[in-house]
Amino acid sequence: MIGWPLNERTLRKLDADQHRMITLDLHGEAQPELMVSESGAYAMMVHHYHAENRGLRQWITHEVVPALRDGQVPFDDCTPNLSMLQWPGLSVTMLHWHSEPWIRLRDMPMLLAHPQMQVDARPRSLGRSWWRAVLPASRLG
Repeated sequence: MIGWPLNERTLRKLDADQHRMITLDLHGEAQPELMVSESGAYAMMVHHYHAENRGLRQWITHEVVPALRDGQVPFDDCTPNLSMLQWPGLSVTMLHWHSEPWIRLRDMPMLLAHPQMQVDARPRSLGRSWWRAVLPASRLG
């Protein structure tokens, strides 16, 4: 795909876990084919850089790899899982792990400053943390 032959010399630039031979069924006939892993594909593009391959790299990064990852392991509560919270003019990445939503601390000032996330201007009780006043407004129930 990158216009470079996949031969013995080229394979020496990859680690053993970045390539392997598999057997594919081609019109009812078993054909051995050399397959390269995700990291192997990126390594090949680095070793044999051509500006024309930019579109290929973007396609692999933005289309192929996400499609492969989406089709992998079904959702498991013990496995971290990413999602996006989206409002008009604002989106925040959220991590779901052990039935808890997690938002990066560095995203919180942006989230709290958004007009849709404003809390009523009630006087806070003495000794009450600022985050407790915000928590009910930002819960995703």
